[in-house]
Amino acid sequence: MIDQQKQPEKNSEPLENRSELSEELESGNSANREGNWTVESDSESISQTATATSEVSPQVSASDRGEKMPPAAESEVGQQPEPVIEALKQEIEALKQQLEQQTQQADTFKTQYMRIAADFDNFRKRTLKEKEDLEQRVKQNTINELLSVVDNFERARTQLKPSNDGEMAIHKSYQGVYKNFVDSLKRLGVSAMRPEGKPFDPNFHEAMFREPTDEYPEGTVIEQLVRGYLLGDQVLRHAMVKVAAPKEPVITSEEENAQEEGERETAEN
Repeated sequence: MIDQQKQPEKNSEPLENRSELSEELESGNSANREGNWTVESDSESISQTATATSEVSPQVSASDRGEKMPPAAESEVGQQPEPVIEALKQEIEALKQQLEQQTQQADTFKTQYMRIAADFDNFRKRTLKEKEDLEQRVKQNTINELLSVVDNFERARTQLKPSNDGEMAIHKSYQGVYKNFVDSLKRLGVSAMRPEGKPFDPNFHEAMFREPTDEYPEGTVIEQLVRGYLLGDQVLRHAMVKVAAPKEPVITSEEENAQEEGERETAEN
């Protein structure tokens, strides 16, 4: 009986041991599963890093990787900048020449423009002056044709002497017309000359007579026979005037006889 009771106890110990072993195995399996997952994740990150490195590596030169290039490749790299520099120098020289040509062309165009502008300004001034001269000539010719009418009015005023009221009325009427006509000429710039008592000036006066006199100095205008007119500063018509001349000395008969005797004696000697 005692042996039978002990036997179950002996059998019960292995069962407990088995349960403990199974727990340890399960925990070991879980740890192994975690370790496998870590290894897998590490292997994935390593593979990604290797892929990125393989993608970047073509862009990295051998010198950056610390690798030595072949001698032929090094000589090609050393000799490559020289033709590039030469080409750049040639291009710079060509651009300088083009710039110089463009500068010269711009200077030429500027000179031509200034010459054309000066010619146009001279043409404008010349055209304006010719226009003004033409207008002045037309005005002069027109007014010269009307001066004879003014002369007739002045002659009528000096020669006609009204003797009754009717004649005086007629005299006043045409004198009013004359006054209006003269005012119109003044508005156009016409002015009458007043040469009496002034020195004779051939630019404004035309001498018709020379009268010996002691009252005026020689060359002084004594009288205006036909009135002269100015249009601004230009002469429309010269004034016809009488000019003073020195008076000849009066020789008596005695002086004439003495002069004749002197001439005879001179002839005889």
